[in-house]
Amino acid sequence: MHSRRKFIKTSGLAVVALSMPNFSFPSSLSQNNQVNKAANPTNHRIPLAERKFISQAVEEKIKEVKSVITNNDLAGLFENCFPNTLDTTVNFQILNGKPDTFVITGDINAMWLRDSSAQVYPYLPLANKDDKLKNLLAGVINRQTKCILIDPYANAFNYGPTGSEWDKDLTVMKPELHERKWEIDSLCYPIRLAYGYWKTTGDTSCFDEQWQSAMKLILITFKQQQRKNGEGPYKFQRVTAYQESTVADGGYGNPIKPNGLICSIFRPSDDATIFPFLIPSNYFAVVSLRQLSEMFSLIIKDENFARQYSALAAEVEEALHNFAPANHLSYGKILSYEVDGFGNQLFMDDANVPSLLGMPFLNSLQQDDPLYQNTRKFLLSDSNPYFFKGKAGEGIGSSHTGLNKIWPISIIIRAFTTTDDNEILRCLKTLVKSSAGTGFMHESFDKDDPGKYSRKWFAWANTLFGELILKLYHEKPHILNEI
Repeated sequence: MHSRRKFIKTSGLAVVALSMPNFSFPSSLSQNNQVNKAANPTNHRIPLAERKFISQAVEEKIKEVKSVITNNDLAGLFENCFPNTLDTTVNFQILNGKPDTFVITGDINAMWLRDSSAQVYPYLPLANKDDKLKNLLAGVINRQTKCILIDPYANAFNYGPTGSEWDKDLTVMKPELHERKWEIDSLCYPIRLAYGYWKTTGDTSCFDEQWQSAMKLILITFKQQQRKNGEGPYKFQRVTAYQESTVADGGYGNPIKPNGLICSIFRPSDDATIFPFLIPSNYFAVVSLRQLSEMFSLIIKDENFARQYSALAAEVEEALHNFAPANHLSYGKILSYEVDGFGNQLFMDDANVPSLLGMPFLNSLQQDDPLYQNTRKFLLSDSNPYFFKGKAGEGIGSSHTGLNKIWPISIIIRAFTTTDDNEILRCLKTLVKSSAGTGFMHESFDKDDPGKYSRKWFAWANTLFGELILKLYHEKPHILNEI
């Protein structure tokens, strides 16, 4: 996520001041990131009066899950983290007769399409038990529809046409945009949320003409970024000292040889790709396109577009089969992280999802797929340049935060993508330690000292942690009592 992280590398926390209603930095999250490691993580949920949204179904689920967790630290982290998106980041209203929900990421007052989807997705299983929550989720889909129609190439949006500190980026900025970094996953995540909402609730009220137009625009954008007929309409450069925040080759990215894959000029980290065919994001696109095909067939009754989504998914899948696997010197046949179509491959992974590690989490590959399992061995080894191991734990980081910084998101995803009880238990122990007594997950922490971390208020990591605990509660409850 995010060039926004540049604001917090020295001070630990920063807020971008935008003109928005009802958003402020919660007083309980306003302390510096150098913490008292002996602090009690059970007392850090923000006060009731400061919470942005309250769901009775969520509150009841918190009580239910906490009742079976004997470790106070783990129970406290769950109580703090699982509702954090609702507590601190949502602005819900009825706008023009429809639910509308603007979701900030935490310490930046802007809405990322990726983050907002991931932040609310764990609440889907509770939607049918709470009409208020169901409306809030519908409101996120409606807001994302508006955002995509404003600009399908943008990754982050303002509440209104306020402009942002990135207005001088060398791209086509609009006042509604917070940032305009083209990332495949920015369009996949809203599809995942919409599909999950439909499958869970059966409600199709969100999928009106506006939503259909936005989904058709996604198809156009993906095809443009296959770059079969030139570089396409998108380019981006930024005047910056950070190499990963600007784009090579006049803003179009390093050269590619068209092969059916879709270019992603930025990663889910909001860092520029080296080779523009980003493999985990292309896998995610295949899943998303097939979900759209099903929705247009069964909900919209538009077989023409259903076939177009299905055809593009098949084309990208075939290209992945031909270009994603490669032979690693030590691990043999594994998946590349990025390729260019000329035969060049990048062997690494980034903590942000979609990642190679997280492909089973997004249903891009089966967990027991031999290619995934062999890739996973590489990812969790010192052959992966962004796998770090130290006194505080081990996990995958990101070039975004630099060397020796482990991301809790990668540890959570590791736990999601294994059936090994001992591996899950190690992940949970590291996650508890990584909180450093703050009661929340962070963006990253030093491999040797969890008290040195970035982003105290990072709702995606918090809610994802809650989602993991819920999964374990339902599937492996014994693990929650082994810490």
